[in-house]
Amino acid sequence: MDRRTMIKGASATVGLGLGMAMSARSYARIKGANDRLSVAIVGVNGRGQAHMGAFTKVPNVEITHFCDVDSAVLAKRAGEFTARGNPAPKTEGDYRRLFDNKAVDVITIATPDHWHAKLAVDAMKSGHHVYCEKPIGIAPAEGEAMIAVQKSTRRILQVGNQQRSSPETRQLLALVQAGELGDVYEAQTWYANDRKTIGKGHVTTPPANLNWDMWQGPRPRAPYRSNLVPYNWHWFWQYGTGELCNNAMHELDVARWLMGLTYPKTVSAQGAKRFHAGDDWEMYDALALDLNYENDRVIRWNGQSCNAMLTYGRGRGVLLLGTKGSAVVDRNGFELYDLAGKSIRQVMAKATSETTGTVGEGILDVYHAGNFVDVIRGRASALNSPIAEGHISTTLCHLGNMAYRTNSVLTVDQATGKPSSAEAMKLWSVAYEPGWEVRA
Repeated sequence: MDRRTMIKGASATVGLGLGMAMSARSYARIKGANDRLSVAIVGVNGRGQAHMGAFTKVPNVEITHFCDVDSAVLAKRAGEFTARGNPAPKTEGDYRRLFDNKAVDVITIATPDHWHAKLAVDAMKSGHHVYCEKPIGIAPAEGEAMIAVQKSTRRILQVGNQQRSSPETRQLLALVQAGELGDVYEAQTWYANDRKTIGKGHVTTPPANLNWDMWQGPRPRAPYRSNLVPYNWHWFWQYGTGELCNNAMHELDVARWLMGLTYPKTVSAQGAKRFHAGDDWEMYDALALDLNYENDRVIRWNGQSCNAMLTYGRGRGVLLLGTKGSAVVDRNGFELYDLAGKSIRQVMAKATSETTGTVGEGILDVYHAGNFVDVIRGRASALNSPIAEGHISTTLCHLGNMAYRTNSVLTVDQATGKPSSAEAMKLWSVAYEPGWEVRA
């Protein structure tokens, strides 16, 4: 495939419209610009399935490797991938052997949260470009390390906030910036699901197919529990970051992006509670978060993990309130309203994306992967979700968790995102298993 065909194919197949004019000489300086990119997916049990679907749809890209610490999952996903007509991927249980492979161009990360920063840092240091799922880490210090390593290695690092690649959300951004809604003073965001109780687990021997030591990776060692893997780790502070980093990050990212905001003045978390009492879930399953900014602007999040009552007919989304009108936006389009609440315009996505499922697969993954690949090839000038932006949005969620865990209203340095509370700052970084530290 020559350059002209590749660019034409990318535009037609993916619909990104992200190409940029380049001279032949400048294009030639990009190593492998016309070569097929080799992609390795690390973590294939959940969100990694969406990575498989997305990167197989991006032109001139081949998924060549799967990596997972569960040998049964690894074999299952490789078999499914091959059965869909794709070349059989090579499988690996230890990411370190994979990162030594210089034939691999791109590492995508879809592991549990406690692995994200370690894998991203090690991948960039070994010369790979990285597509990393949100949240970028389990503490803000990990985001700071990722920013530093990205700057020193100059690798391309895309954060998996895929709605930033939505044509419809980007269209709404242009309308907001043009003053369509007037002064946008508030964003209300939400997430609703009907998660069931995780019950009472017990310490037991890990299943033979799971490398428990490798699963824990950077975190201090602890015994295996029967109700922890594959998904419930989200609700344990040792490995997870709660519904804020798991889901609120998407909507908080969209809200602050559309409003042109970064770090707030204050952060408060109210009404936090675990309603499914008596199980091992360590966190809230319902929480109301307020991020207060200059000029009385505010971003709010209402999370309901165990009650799937919809808001504006949606399981998740963002409502913008402005002095001239309002807008509701989610992954599949937006709707504009006048000040009387009358709908005046609706824009729906031509193809849809999943909203509240655990895999979350859809067309936005394809757009986001395509933007990432275009930047690697030099056909796009900027990532839609670079690490600097991903760090701010992730930190907003960490600040919410800090406010919840310290039971306090946090005052925040708007330049750095750091809270003034000494108690909250104890959560700015985490402890690591010796030899597994995340270092810039």
